[in-house]
Amino acid sequence: MTKGILGKKVGMTQIFTESGELIPVTAIEAEPNVVLQLKTVENDGYEAVQVGYQDKREILSNKPAKGHVAKANTAPKRFIREFKNVELEGLEVGSEIKVDTFEAGDVVDVTGTSKGKGFQGVIKRYGQSRGPMGHGSRFHRKPGGMGSMEPKRVLKGKRLPGRMGGNRVTVQNLEVVRVDTDRNVILIKGNIPGAKKSLITIKSAVKAK
Repeated sequence: MTKGILGKKVGMTQIFTESGELIPVTAIEAEPNVVLQLKTVENDGYEAVQVGYQDKREILSNKPAKGHVAKANTAPKRFIREFKNVELEGLEVGSEIKVDTFEAGDVVDVTGTSKGKGFQGVIKRYGQSRGPMGHGSRFHRKPGGMGSMEPKRVLKGKRLPGRMGGNRVTVQNLEVVRVDTDRNVILIKGNIPGAKKSLITIKSAVKAK
């Protein structure tokens, strides 16, 4: 069954293993997530656990949102997400999901929003090659040909300049290196998408061997 938690990206660091190996890790601060709702097949058509993360001031929340979190006896939450295929036994509205849900050695999928790069050309956006920079060449960093003559239009899917980044990205099969229950921090091997202080979703890997 799936395990999941919401957290905040703190940044990258490195740690040494007992054998002396240097491992680059990303630190994710995951304060306790509060279970706001348990969705069942009978009532909602599917099974899921709805959790809330990070308190926000009540003045920033409306009346329906306050009533929704009141059932869990907690403050309004800034982020509310769902985890499907979760074992519902032992969970109830108002209970907390903490970092000790995971342990060192677990394989997880991490989802975040990639950094926005603004408007970029095809070389930076898609890694295309540039033309020759001398000898009368008039093709340097342009996209190149727009296609054949017959359709007399640019076909859908043509790689052109545009806004880059700011997309929802999932990196699969990352390893949990260490879990610090005192500081509510999870250390994951490698880098993950997103800027510092951005929302990160950690859940059990769907393709783990």
